[in-house]
Amino acid sequence: MTKLKRVLGLKDAVAVGLGAIIGAGIFVVTGVAAGVSGASFIVGLMIAGIVASFNGLSSAQLAAVYPQSGGTYEYGYRLLNPSAGFSAGWMFILSKLSAAGIVAIGFGSYFHQLLPFASPMTYSIAAVALLTIANLWGIQKAGIINILIVFITLASLVYFVVAGIPDIKAVNFQLFAPFGLKGIAESSAILFFAFTGYARIATLAEEVKEPRKTIPRAVIITIIAAIVLYAAVSVVAVGVLGAAGMADSKSPLQEAARIMNAGGISTIITLGASTAMLGVLLSQILGISRMLLAMGRRKDLPAFFELIHNKTYVPHLGILFTGAVILLITIFGSFGFVVRTATFTILLYYSIANVAAIRQPREEQIYGRIIPWLGLAGCVAMSVSLPFMVIVYGISLLAIGFVIRFFVKLTGPSAV
Repeated sequence: MTKLKRVLGLKDAVAVGLGAIIGAGIFVVTGVAAGVSGASFIVGLMIAGIVASFNGLSSAQLAAVYPQSGGTYEYGYRLLNPSAGFSAGWMFILSKLSAAGIVAIGFGSYFHQLLPFASPMTYSIAAVALLTIANLWGIQKAGIINILIVFITLASLVYFVVAGIPDIKAVNFQLFAPFGLKGIAESSAILFFAFTGYARIATLAEEVKEPRKTIPRAVIITIIAAIVLYAAVSVVAVGVLGAAGMADSKSPLQEAARIMNAGGISTIITLGASTAMLGVLLSQILGISRMLLAMGRRKDLPAFFELIHNKTYVPHLGILFTGAVILLITIFGSFGFVVRTATFTILLYYSIANVAAIRQPREEQIYGRIIPWLGLAGCVAMSVSLPFMVIVYGISLLAIGFVIRFFVKLTGPSAV
């Protein structure tokens, strides 16, 4: 049987993590968070970053010992029970499919500002189609594309911060928390979604060289870089545009750039946003297809998802399926509601990761048990801050997953 190959080094793994993180979070979801919390979403951002750090260390600890495709899906199976493992895998797929739809919508919104020759939706659909094809070429070629994308994105955001400092207005930080602690809590839950790309490193663990050493380093570097960059960009965006202006736009950094006096800033930030969205889409397709591969191997989903192309060494049927579903979500998804649903599903995913890390034998633990306990507490706290109907919808989606799993087990070959 054709297998995945270990071809990703530290640089590649960090690029995958940054490409997955720096996209919808800073360019799109900050506007949604500003709408529920005002300027105090910056506090929510830091809370989300701290919880993400705990979760990232738990995931790195697990991936170093169990370097297989599937991430928390595998850890849940090995350290908890099959139901926990399936829940993690299913919620990962749902959250990342939803996230990919958000990112595709965001890409269309930004790129339309750069080249207004077609509708935003046309650009969104084209991006999903082209990046699905890029994933089919093989992970090494996709990795090269990703490194180029990440470089352009980081350069544009650094320029945004430097160029925007002179235009910051203190008045935009007044009435800092109009919705109080509840607003800050909900914004932290929404913005946690913005940090979750580091999980892609663990999900691709089967393709990482020296995973016990490479994965923890890559996760730590990725999260630290994201927290510093997000904080700087958010302070500048609020200071220039104000929280209300951010909340009213699906492309808040673009709106802030239009106010700045720096030369070419609007074009540069639009280009950076566009490449960021492409990077996230690329990594989402990578991660989802590997999760489908892992779940296909255990027959939790149809077995054809485990097929690997004998020339490109990628799960090609999983990639094609992922691209098709993302297209549907992009076309029919509701933006704000999809953000919150994706957040709830990924919080459940990381809750299971933290419980698995707590259950690891002492000799396997790199960071001890206090880190996963803190990560679990943060996930639970942010989950309950979300609207009740979002929680109900998320639980309903999990129940649907178990129904699908039952019929797959019933009609397919026995589980391995």
